[in-house]
Amino acid sequence: MSGAESSKAGASKAAADVAETEPVAEEQKKKTFAELGVIPAICEACETMGFKNATEIQVESIPHALGGRDIIGLAQTGSGKTAAFSIPILQALWDNPQPLFACILAPTRELAYQISQQVEALGATMGARCATIVGGMDMVSQSIALAKRPHVVVATPGRLQDHLENTKGFSLRNLKYLVLDEADRLLDMDFGPIIDKLLQSIPRERTTMLFSATMTTKVAKLQRASLKNPVRVEVSTKYATVSTLSQYYLFMPFVQKDIHVVHLANEQAGQSILVFTRTVHDCQRLSLVLRTLGFPAVPLHGQLSQSARLGALATFRSGGRNILIATDVASRGLDIPAVDLVVNYDLPSNSKDYIHRVGRTARAGRSGKSVTLVSQYDVELLQRIEKTIGKKLTLFPAGADKETISLLEERVGDAQRAAVRELRENGAGGAKGAGKRKRRMNEDRAGEGMDRDDDVVQADFKALGRGSGGGGGGKKKHKR
Repeated sequence: MSGAESSKAGASKAAADVAETEPVAEEQKKKTFAELGVIPAICEACETMGFKNATEIQVESIPHALGGRDIIGLAQTGSGKTAAFSIPILQALWDNPQPLFACILAPTRELAYQISQQVEALGATMGARCATIVGGMDMVSQSIALAKRPHVVVATPGRLQDHLENTKGFSLRNLKYLVLDEADRLLDMDFGPIIDKLLQSIPRERTTMLFSATMTTKVAKLQRASLKNPVRVEVSTKYATVSTLSQYYLFMPFVQKDIHVVHLANEQAGQSILVFTRTVHDCQRLSLVLRTLGFPAVPLHGQLSQSARLGALATFRSGGRNILIATDVASRGLDIPAVDLVVNYDLPSNSKDYIHRVGRTARAGRSGKSVTLVSQYDVELLQRIEKTIGKKLTLFPAGADKETISLLEERVGDAQRAAVRELRENGAGGAKGAGKRKRRMNEDRAGEGMDRDDDVVQADFKALGRGSGGGGGGKKKHKR
């Protein structure tokens, strides 16, 4: 988004007069959860989950949240913010057990399920009950889950609003805690009006925690509307990637991208690989190409059913298939541990999305690498990303040479044609199908229609017969 830095600066200034800032020291001694004031029952759960020491965002926010303060947490994906807001909620629940105690809002269905899993794991020793309320699932079964009066509701905004309006006996009038996770993305997905409605349905006297990767003008406005005298914690003051991440690029003609993905999959055999595509069509097509060639790939995108999406994530996490082809639905918030390699099949138009994508590897101090495929059409986007992160990407040393490309060309071409045939037979990926989906979403309720992925609208772009590649751009780029 152009002007992101200036918007961020303006929003930060606007928020300064309503939030006291708690800066995080660059060099900070590690602390245990017990040292932060967390009760033994939850410390035991943290140990069971492998959380030995608290992360920066947890160290800075948990003590304030335990004291009942509203929190604004600015932190990138993988910083441990789910535990940062879950632990104070569970500790307060321990002291004052009651149903419908807390509500956590998330922008995507997958993130909501993952938050629920972590809340239940952290609250296992105290018997905390959690309900996940998201679009794409049966309203009746969700109504039954809500009737059982869970302690914590984790929801996407549209479906939660549906239940507040239509589910008899369900309300949040006794709510004690509200969390807005990935607030910047909640607002980017136009959930703002629904969140405004939700704020009118819950008590004014509550503790609110807002977590976001960036402080945009929209987030600052939401903060002023929903938080009271908040403590602001910021563990990342600039766009950056971690030092343990090795970032590479490969330059190639546009038409050779599939060949290079196949080569990378072969060279990194046995490792977990996450490939990001810009469109649903390429996500589906590329996964078919790889599977045709014998690689264990699984797609994850917004046009899959909810059960298929959860199944794809579960299969990848368990190692059943070690290659996940995903649209940006998976680039933020999803709990996909220990990814060895991130491949950017397409460059994102937003530099921040690049940071979120590559943030899926090199997490929690581990090393990792990313490889970005750059065609003759992507040079400007690459330069913009490099400017944002403040470093140049390095040419990947293990890329396919001319001989390898020549050997793979025929096999990959056959696989591409087979993938296109299968997509046509199944009626997937075409602009006509995408148009029907968009019309169907427009007919949905406003809230439910927005419980979708940003990438769905991009499915109209046809990937078949894309540019002829090559050209003089390659020679120019190799002079980097």
